[in-house]
Amino acid sequence: MSRSNLQTILMPVAMIVGGVLHHFSGQLDFLTPYLIFTMLFIPFCGVKPSDMRISGLHINLLLFQAVMCVLVYAVIGLFDEDLAQGAMICILAPTASSAVVIASMLGARVSTMLSYSLLVNFAVAIGAPLFFSLVMPVMEVSFWGSFVLIFLRVIPMLVLPFVVALLLRRFTPRIADRVQRLGPVSFYLWLIALTIVTGKVVNFIMNQTGLTLGKGLSLAGIALVICLVQFFAGRFIGSRYGDTVAGGQSLGQKNTILAIWLAQTYLNPVSSIAPAAYVLWQTIFNSTQMWLRTATAAASRATQKK
Repeated sequence: MSRSNLQTILMPVAMIVGGVLHHFSGQLDFLTPYLIFTMLFIPFCGVKPSDMRISGLHINLLLFQAVMCVLVYAVIGLFDEDLAQGAMICILAPTASSAVVIASMLGARVSTMLSYSLLVNFAVAIGAPLFFSLVMPVMEVSFWGSFVLIFLRVIPMLVLPFVVALLLRRFTPRIADRVQRLGPVSFYLWLIALTIVTGKVVNFIMNQTGLTLGKGLSLAGIALVICLVQFFAGRFIGSRYGDTVAGGQSLGQKNTILAIWLAQTYLNPVSSIAPAAYVLWQTIFNSTQMWLRTATAAASRATQKK
């Protein structure tokens, strides 16, 4: 079995292992920040500051995310407030740190992904407290308190590995080149993180009280719809700027752990089932993308041999 085929299979396997062994894997959450730092640090060693710039692609992705967040909440809120909050938080959540790793494996430009990841995380840190203050007028935490909490939770995981990678490239470029060549390691670190996240999500769902089967399925269903819309919309926007994969991963692959925390902190905790289910849907979508890429590459090689 080729490495590409193995990687495609390992993503759902990691989720299954994390779900079955959730009592154990969920307790390893303290490792997640270190895994995220390392798996981002490796590809960041290949990024030059001159490659970092905000483009039309980034602006359009951010506008789509902002408009859809408000529109979906307003429309679905007419029928069911919990579903509206669940759908909204799946859109509002910033790009996942692991999206950079998956996108690079799918052929996207790492610098494009990194630029949007930094932009959208800053935007969410500033915009989320403001939006929540409108959605939930009575908040236990002030706007500035919310801003600091969100900022401290998302920014260090992105900025710190990037800064360390830049310093390494600036003062010891040879070492940076060697680290960059360890790219495949990032994927396997992400698998470990995915296993831990899945275990944590399963523990969270099992500990929910007052959640009916119908409500849970509705939240999972709306998360699936939002997931597909965001991936395909992102790919469409990205195709207009010559980077289809970067557009899809930037908009579709979400920091679901942050989304769950935001929902539990500022919204009806039941709505956090939607981003919990989003973990499953985006992993299936990513596995499918990798399988299609592998199959296409194999077919291309077979054609060339003929």
